Amino acid sequence: MITTAGKLEQLQSTIESVIRGKSDVVELALVTLIAGGHLLIEDVPGVGKTTLAQSLARSFDCTFQRIQFTSDMLPSDILGLNVYNQQRATFDFKRGPIFANVILADEINRTTPKTQSALLEAMAEGRATVEQQTYQLPRPFIVLATQNPVEHHGTYPLPESQLDRFMMRVRMGYPEAESEKAILRQQSLNSPLDQIAPVMHSDDVLALQHEARRVAADESLLDYIIQIVRATRESDILDLGVSPRGSLALFHAAQSLAYIEGRDFCIPDDIKRLVVPVFAHRIVVNSRYSTGLRRSDEAEAALQEILKTVSVPL
Repeated sequence: MITTAGKLEQLQSTIESVIRGKSDVVELALVTLIAGGHLLIEDVPGVGKTTLAQSLARSFDCTFQRIQFTSDMLPSDILGLNVYNQQRATFDFKRGPIFANVILADEINRTTPKTQSALLEAMAEGRATVEQQTYQLPRPFIVLATQNPVEHHGTYPLPESQLDRFMMRVRMGYPEAESEKAILRQQSLNSPLDQIAPVMHSDDVLALQHEARRVAADESLLDYIIQIVRATRESDILDLGVSPRGSLALFHAAQSLAYIEGRDFCIPDDIKRLVVPVFAHRIVVNSRYSTGLRRSDEAEAALQEILKTVSVPL
């Protein structure tokens, strides 16, 4: 019988067999899953954003839906709608693709803010409301959204209220030469995604999520999180600091990272490693301090500077 640690290791190696040379990104995706959050994957087209989401979804036995966002999509295309049944003279609710364990929201910033907002309740509370009727979504529930950088043509920047619902934002980046060569070999016959078999069930994921919440965090580490968060709110560089939802996301992510690495306690390095992926999409850099970089790069640079001003607990 495979232990919990063995299942996690098998899950990670399965995904890494498809996503070559990006073990750090794969681990962060698993941290988000175990922490019960949602993941935003941002980068230029063609670097494996969709492949990462698909490989994670196929790695455990669950229901999966891919939603390709377009400019003409409506909220009902995501949530579902009531359809009149002539035989029974009643309205029947036809569930939309949101009613699945894993949602791949592909190119989420290519649709309008009205449609983007249809995901807010689902991501925050695990339920969907259609015409004053509320429906519970299956558990576990995770949204894996991909987006092209906002500077690209035909994109609608996600509002801060929706960005705050994502536990983390990661960027794939271009692969190293050897990793890209391995990708070319993999694709010579069939897609490596076709070879992925589930290594755990959805109930196993729920059990992992429950166990991860038991990971201990010393009071000094909680103070460390609060000091970083307060520094973002008081910084002259930022117009918008991190919300309490952000500090809670960092805490749960640190618990999950420690759990994945086989520890029952958090350490300062867990928090330092996660600050940028958990906080960078939640802050807004003041235009007076703009350096000409992309908004996401400026936010990450600002966080690195803030980290230098906060003392690490011993």
